[in-house]
Formats: sequence, C-alpha cells, structure tokens
Amino acid sequence: MKSINSELPVVVTGGSGYIASWIVKYLLEEGKSVRATVRSLKDNKKIAHLLELKDQFKDKLTLLEADLLQDGSFDQTIEGTELVIHTASPFFVAGIKNAQKQLVDPALQGTRNVLESCNRVSSVKRVVLTSSVAAIHSDNIDSLQVPNNTFTEEHWNTTSNLTHQPYAYSKTLAEKEAWEIQKKQTRWDLVVINPSFVMGPSLSKRLDGTSVEFMKNMLTGVFRTGVPDTKMGFVDVRDVARAHILAGFTPNAKGRHITSAEVIPMLGVAKIVKENFGKKYSVPTGNLPKALVYVIGPFFGLSWSYTKNNIGQPLNLNNEYSKSDLGLTYRSLNETFVDHVNQMQTSGLI
Repeated sequence: MKSINSELPVVVTGGSGYIASWIVKYLLEEGKSVRATVRSLKDNKKIAHLLELKDQFKDKLTLLEADLLQDGSFDQTIEGTELVIHTASPFFVAGIKNAQKQLVDPALQGTRNVLESCNRVSSVKRVVLTSSVAAIHSDNIDSLQVPNNTFTEEHWNTTSNLTHQPYAYSKTLAEKEAWEIQKKQTRWDLVVINPSFVMGPSLSKRLDGTSVEFMKNMLTGVFRTGVPDTKMGFVDVRDVARAHILAGFTPNAKGRHITSAEVIPMLGVAKIVKENFGKKYSVPTGNLPKALVYVIGPFFGLSWSYTKNNIGQPLNLNNEYSKSDLGLTYRSLNETFVDHVNQMQTSGLI
C-alpha cells in the first residue's frame, strides 16, 4: 500500500503521446505539478498541445527531453518524485520494416531505463506502466483456449513473436521485464494498465497515430467495400488517462488492469458513425468475405496469419477488475466515436 504525496510533481514519460497528453492535462486540472518527458523540445509541431498547456498552467508543467534508449536519461526528471507514469512506447502496426529496432528495442530498453532510474532515485514509491491487452492476448483465436472465450488479467500473450504480431510481442516483453525489475526490490510498487484499442478525441492535431489513422480510414472511404469480420475491444482515451491517475493515487491499487469499455465488431464502429452523422461520411456497410480479406488484407498491413487467426473468431475481455480496484467508470463508445470524429473535423484532419 503506497500513499503518494500529491504536493510532489508527477513524472509522465512520452508526454506528447495520445494517452499521456490527457494524463498531463487531467493532472494539471487537479492542481498537481507535472514533469513530462518528450523526445525533442525543438519539435514544436509534435509538442504544440503541451506548449498550450504550459501557457495555461505555467510553472505547474515542466517539459524535459529524455531518450528511451539512453541509460540514465530519466534520472534527473525523476529526482525528488514519488510517482512515475511510464507511457512512452511506440505504437504502430503497419509499415514495420525492422520490428526489433522499431518496436521491441524502444519498448524493452525504454522500460528498463525508466525503471532503473526509479531504482536509483530513492524517493520513488510507485510506477504506473502503460501496457496493453496485447500483452494479455495476441489473436482472437487465442480466446478458444480460455474459459468462456474471456480474457482476464491472469492471461499472458504467448503466441506473438518478432514476425507475427510484433507490436503485441513488444508490449508483452516490456511488461514482463517491468514485473521482473519490480520484484527485485521493495521500495516502489508497480501498477499496470492494459488498454484495448484506444479511441476518442486527441489533444494534438497530428495524423501519425494509429487510432487517428484507423478513424480516418473508416470515414474517408478506404474501407468503403467493407471491413474484416473481426471483434475488437475499444476504450476511450480519456478513460485510459483516468485509469492511470487512479492507479497512481489509489493506495491499495495493485496488479494488471484490463481497461476496455466494450468488445464490438469492427463494423460496429461504422454503425455508430452512421447513426450519428448520417451520410456525411463514406463508412463501410458490410463485412468483407474472409477469402477477399486474404487477397486485399496485405495492402492494409493484414498478414494471412492475422486473417486466419482473427476473422470470425470470438473475443471477450473482462474489465471488472479495473472497476473494482481503481473505481474506474467507462463512457459509452457512442460518446467516444462521436467526440473523436468531431475533434478530427475541428482539427482539419478529415
């Protein structure tokens, strides 16, 4: 049981990221001081939304540079703090040329570097880590091996590797490493957040995020001919941000937390958009036959093995522990997708 001093600054790594930006905003709105790390302070485009928060909250927000792959890079940032929220990790599933270099190294090395810094800085009491449901399961077909096709926090992804679902593999390795490092000491404890596919309004106007890209494809006719008949867990980015803060400041919080509002078919996203925006967007109206996904899937980064293991397979995610342990409540996916579309429109992204 760790009680965190809310007068001390909270460290958020990867501060300009989709989830992290909301964590930073909420912490500042609650009157807390934040030290957020970014890759480069010179990249004004990437950190524009954080600079806006800095204008608003002044000295309450400190932006610092840190490199996931550099030993000791986080020592100074973490000095004198009790709570570290480590969100920094690459998230993309398409266009991967070297999975080891693009995904595994930054996820694994980054986690190692941040936690080794926590070991060196004697004030740290708790680390909250952003993992993923990808560390719990790889493909939907894996659900055939678990009771009621339902994954819980007890389960671990055992079927990903460097060539199959490398993103899921990187998250699994990084989370396992975090638990190993945590076990070797007793001063700080580890609380892990495992979100499903994170959607909802972004605080930045960037287009390079996987979630934004997914929604853009959904709205602009890329999936016009139909979508794969696959189920996915979805969760609002604002609820995921709240989960991290609750995990940090709830003294009894412990373990892993599946953070997912609902599992719906991919077509369910299109249905919600159509219900709310009518014919404004060119959303898909049906599922693609599996045979066709084998043919055109690779153009969208869907390998044959992905198609085989996910199309038409069951999937359930049990989110009860996130509610009971953290007191988290979930907003409806209707609100998530509507707010997401509106934000993209306002930001000129569609």
